[in-house]
Amino acid sequence: MSDSTDTTPTTPTASDRVYFRQLLAGRDFAKNDPIARQMVNFVYAIGDRETGEAVLVDPAYAPNELVDVLEADEMTLTGALVTHYHPDHCGGDMMGHGIAGVRELLERADVPVHIQADEEEWLRIVTEVPESQLRTHTSGDVVMVGEVAVRLIHTPGHTPGSQCFLVDGKLIAGDTLFLEGCGRTDLPGGDPAALYESLTRRLANISDDTVLFPGHMYSAEPSAPMGETRKHNYVFAPRNATEWMGMFGR
Repeated sequence: MSDSTDTTPTTPTASDRVYFRQLLAGRDFAKNDPIARQMVNFVYAIGDRETGEAVLVDPAYAPNELVDVLEADEMTLTGALVTHYHPDHCGGDMMGHGIAGVRELLERADVPVHIQADEEEWLRIVTEVPESQLRTHTSGDVVMVGEVAVRLIHTPGHTPGSQCFLVDGKLIAGDTLFLEGCGRTDLPGGDPAALYESLTRRLANISDDTVLFPGHMYSAEPSAPMGETRKHNYVFAPRNATEWMGMFGR
């Protein structure tokens, strides 16, 4: 009897090469930090398995632990991406509580920090990271992690320089969009009209089968296809900008 096992070599897909991890603050790292457990931030690791290079998205609370995660996976930190300047995403003082973030990360590894250009001043003030460590971008820029491309999308509204990251069929949205709801606009720099534009126009070309990965665990599930999010998330219910602004009492 012949052996029916298929031994035909297969060609690796892009997804095979992409290293991707979703890490929840207070559970996967910073387990003893009560603020991390309360804020339930997600940190993301994106990398190229072949070159061993990786970046961290919004590395707050316990940056050394996050680098340890990479190293345990035989990956090397080569940069950080920041969705926006709020301390629970990049470190700094939050209502009198100090949160470790990109400043402490740079003490471990001398790597660039990629931000949207409109966020530069805000991030420097909050984190005290020197300008020389920052790499500013505009919408549509691509950051290469090895041979893995991460496309940056400027999505103002929650903050002036909020940005999302598109990589390998995944949208890392920070606080621009959650599975249920969206980021607040009543904090400094928030703009509900700009957020409506970001959700309905700037993210309009994101396909329904792209998987949304939010900045916080504010829903039962940690991720969902954009098609499902557009169908069930109330922020997509308004039919026009007037109805949207009515949600904010404008």
